[in-house]
Amino acid sequence: MSNVVVIGGGPAGVIAACTASINGNSVTVFERNSKICRKLMITGKGRCNVTNSTPDPKDFIENVPRNGRFLFSALANFSSDDTIKLFEGLGVPLKVERGNRVFPESDKSTDIVDALRKYMKQNNVKFWKDRVRGVKTDETGSVCGIILSNDEIFSCDKVILATGGVSYSATGSTGDGFLMAKELGHTVTKLVPSLVPIESSDPCCQKMQGLSLKNVEIKVVDNKSGKTVYKDFGEMLFTHFGVSGPTILSASSHIRTLKKDQYTLFIDLKPALPLEVLDVRVQKDFLAQQNKDFRNSLSNLLPEKMIPVIVERTGIDPIKKVNQLSKSERQTLIFTLKNFSIPLTVFRPIEEAIVTSGGINVLEIEPQTMESKLIPGLYFAGEIIDVDALTGGYNLQIAFSTGYLAGNSV
Repeated sequence: MSNVVVIGGGPAGVIAACTASINGNSVTVFERNSKICRKLMITGKGRCNVTNSTPDPKDFIENVPRNGRFLFSALANFSSDDTIKLFEGLGVPLKVERGNRVFPESDKSTDIVDALRKYMKQNNVKFWKDRVRGVKTDETGSVCGIILSNDEIFSCDKVILATGGVSYSATGSTGDGFLMAKELGHTVTKLVPSLVPIESSDPCCQKMQGLSLKNVEIKVVDNKSGKTVYKDFGEMLFTHFGVSGPTILSASSHIRTLKKDQYTLFIDLKPALPLEVLDVRVQKDFLAQQNKDFRNSLSNLLPEKMIPVIVERTGIDPIKKVNQLSKSERQTLIFTLKNFSIPLTVFRPIEEAIVTSGGINVLEIEPQTMESKLIPGLYFAGEIIDVDALTGGYNLQIAFSTGYLAGNSV
């Protein structure tokens, strides 16, 4: 039996601790907050998208743009099916929504957190509220303890670092684990925001702030090469600073760097309608409202907040009667509806990101065990590793899978 310390009481740390305890180890979780899983409480807008039920691991990996192949062993050892069985076994009924997203039936993240707390209690995992300052090694370079905030040494045989990234720092993710790993000789790749809203210099975003668009198609185009770097379908949101929402957050994870004038966002507001079909639809609307001003004729096509912006974009006289619009003007409207462009300028601060992209270099971690290749007895789990995925429950599953593998390996 080993004396195991888990640093970090998030989802990766809790699963790691419980798994290690099930295997007969004495396990203590050290967490700077008085309660576990504070960040988990706010995921999925408080609903907690607990996993993604994509059945094929290869399909799962395709949704992990950063070092996805590193996860094959972790996912093989603890899959999304295992996550679903775990929580339903802990008394939390789950449901599957669009895109294989899995949520608690109650739509309450507190149910998931309460289940994890119950899981810790069932498996006799000890909890200690304290901020760990470092990991101590012996003369052979192996883990032998941790250094607490008062410089006291807590002896142990194995340490699992599961301290998260640096996003949502108010929940305790302040990057402590990166500093500890660096002190032990590990490489921390550049930390950048992922799954983060994006700012725009276009004043139209502020005019439409609060407007949510559903069932739209977006694409992000590199202005220099003209190539589409990301394409998606779903929901997005205009804000006072730019754009957000699920499709935008996913797009951000495909853009490692973002400079002004580098990328443009194009929105197809009517993706289900080809140009010719949309033209017929517009003509039908105009025929029914032929004596109305152009600015008052778009309510069947667009949400109210967007109409003044679209009218301005087309350059068409807003008080021109629709029965006087030329074919060329109508084509301009249709093009605008299918290619609404927004210049992207900069990511929002990393504190607003759902996930931190970057972390412990995966080349320094054994993928079959999550153990450090540099420090015997040191393991990693969760967001601290340089792996991140798109929205849809993938990142939480990565936390559960790497946490399980680390806990199983100690």
